[in-house]
Amino acid sequence: MPNPRERREQLERLMISERGVLSEASKGRTFSEEQDEVRTCFQRDVDRISYSKSFRRLKHKTQVFLQPEGDHYRTRLTHTLEVTRIARTISRALELNEDLTEAIGLGHDLGHTPFGHAGERALSDIYPGGFRHYEQSLRVVDRLEKSGAGLNLCFETRMGIRNHTVGSPDDTAEATVVRLADRIAYINHDVDDAIRAGILTADDIPQEVREHIGERHSTRIDAIIKDIIKNSPLGEISMSDEMAKAVDVFHDFLNERVYRNPKAKGEEAKVSKILGGIWEFYIKNPDELPEDYRRIANTEGVERAVCDYVSGMTDDYAIYKFTSIHIPAAWQVK
Repeated sequence: MPNPRERREQLERLMISERGVLSEASKGRTFSEEQDEVRTCFQRDVDRISYSKSFRRLKHKTQVFLQPEGDHYRTRLTHTLEVTRIARTISRALELNEDLTEAIGLGHDLGHTPFGHAGERALSDIYPGGFRHYEQSLRVVDRLEKSGAGLNLCFETRMGIRNHTVGSPDDTAEATVVRLADRIAYINHDVDDAIRAGILTADDIPQEVREHIGERHSTRIDAIIKDIIKNSPLGEISMSDEMAKAVDVFHDFLNERVYRNPKAKGEEAKVSKILGGIWEFYIKNPDELPEDYRRIANTEGVERAVCDYVSGMTDDYAIYKFTSIHIPAAWQVK
């Protein structure tokens, strides 16, 4: 009698279209493992990512607004969850592999720096050759998790994580869906947070966006998702030309009014000083790195090790480390 995994693989042959990736057709893991009796290979990837330390740290990493006052602003974790939900909805409608989609969605930002894209820019200026969070996300699952053993994810999950920003001609349909979902999520939740912060009002949103996408957060997401599903019955998965144009207008508006807004980004100059100060200390004192990163320093160089350590920090931990390194402790007089 087939076990639960085998029954699920049989169902996938009926439920997943030719564009999707069957679990049983995966190109496999870097290091071969015995199949699980209950879960497909992509379901196991979902679990490995969900239980990882780097996934837990996302809840304390900035999405857009640094150290916001309030509990309802997005973090890198809530962004990840929103991306994954949007991507699964599209994948289900297009008869793709939802488990692979979920694994890519949950893992796509594991390599993001503290302080959002401000942190990414700061680290890119410091690290030789530049820093790209999507490359670091792959490094996290391949090299850094589990004290250097990595998560040993499936090839399709790994490449979806690696290419979630720039894309690749070899992408699976599931990876393409996550890349689209990433953009749908962040342009919508970033404007929502900007309105909450008082940087924008709903009336500031361009008329073209309101007419073609919608007036409200949920309406806009629903409209873009349905446009992709309607426009992608076969072949390339994409938005319609009209929707893609409206989304570009939306993104350009956010770039001008939010991402470069002095009020929203006024604290970002401090990010370079914080990360730069931590970087300089550990470059000069590699023996002070945690044990896992000292091993990386011995095999791949100090700069690589410090980059891995700094990029993995949460916002609060980066501030704590900078303070402990560079700010004199208060004297206690007895």
